[in-house]
Amino acid sequence: MKRGKRYVDSAKKIDRTVQYESADAIKLVKENATAKFDETIELHIRTGCDGRHAEQQIRGAVVLPHGTGKTVRVLVFAKGTKVDEAQAAGADFVGGEELIPKIQNEGWLDFDVVVATPDMMGVVGRLGRVLGPKGLMPNPKAGTVTMDVTKAVKEIKAGKIEYRLDKTNIIHVPIGKASFTEEQLSDNFQTLIGAINKAKPATVKARPSTLKGQYLKSVVIAPTMGPGVKINPIKLA
Repeated sequence: MKRGKRYVDSAKKIDRTVQYESADAIKLVKENATAKFDETIELHIRTGCDGRHAEQQIRGAVVLPHGTGKTVRVLVFAKGTKVDEAQAAGADFVGGEELIPKIQNEGWLDFDVVVATPDMMGVVGRLGRVLGPKGLMPNPKAGTVTMDVTKAVKEIKAGKIEYRLDKTNIIHVPIGKASFTEEQLSDNFQTLIGAINKAKPATVKARPSTLKGQYLKSVVIAPTMGPGVKINPIKLA
């Protein structure tokens, strides 16, 4: 794969054979985020879990202390007094049954997170084929199926992110922007790693034999347009 000059120059600053300390990795990534826009800094975490087995699935959500630097658009499915609650909390869009054709037929997807009250899941379930593949389906584990819509919306707006294993057993999550300070990125990084360590499946904690090797196998931090930097996963366990 042919890479641009900027990428190649950035890659020269990174020793591919080294697994860096997290602070050093964050410093390198910030230096290498040289695009003309504010690049997103992402973490890519490969685990020893096999997501095909339900008991080894990793999924959850955490509020990053400094947010992600991105303005998140929230859609809430609610009815009755919960509509007013969601609007007061700062939801961008609030509705119910009337939104189904707009999403299903018109392809309206101008939102980043969907929250629903439990009594609306029958309605939202009809959108499974549209929302599911895009990772937008509300889920109790992520705190997006709840009666406390005020808390859900406020946390999402404050920088709550969801993490989950993809089909290749890797977790991909943003932890901020290149414009963040090293301290802000480090705080977000430590908060996320702490949450993922706590989310270690019970079967893995109880029977390490169900896990192939270590829990966190590799951790890479990378800007949108630049090369990734490996972080030593053993020091994060």
